[in-house]
Amino acid sequence: MQIGDKIPDFVLKDQHNMELCISDLKGKKVLLSFHPLAWTKVCAQQMKSLEENHKRFEELNTVAIGLSVDTVPSKHAWAKELGIKDTKLLSDFWPHGEVANKLEIFREKEGFSERANIIIDKEQKVIFFRVYDIPQLPDIEEIINFLKK
Repeated sequence: MQIGDKIPDFVLKDQHNMELCISDLKGKKVLLSFHPLAWTKVCAQQMKSLEENHKRFEELNTVAIGLSVDTVPSKHAWAKELGIKDTKLLSDFWPHGEVANKLEIFREKEGFSERANIIIDKEQKVIFFRVYDIPQLPDIEEIINFLKK
């Protein structure tokens, strides 16, 4: 994936077992915040930062979504543990890592995605794409400032 590419349409289930179709979000910006695995410290901080900034994202006409290869029941328990109520955590579990693979951020050897933030515009074109080192917590202010431009 590169800046300017249109995101391939996909449907994944969230932590409540509800399907989300990415094309249903056309007309809004979307932050796809990929994290390697639930129940890990940096991933927890990354998802909590989405939740803590939910209102700021709304004000910027942006939907922030967390994604990983974890199962729906795992996502459900983890969201409850973290106190996540407004942020959708999508399961890219089966076919395993299919969305991450389509976006060219699946780590075949480890079986999970890169830690990455991808922002798509109202027409579902990629306008921001950044892969982080696995132990690195993405800077939420970098994302907010980019969205304000």
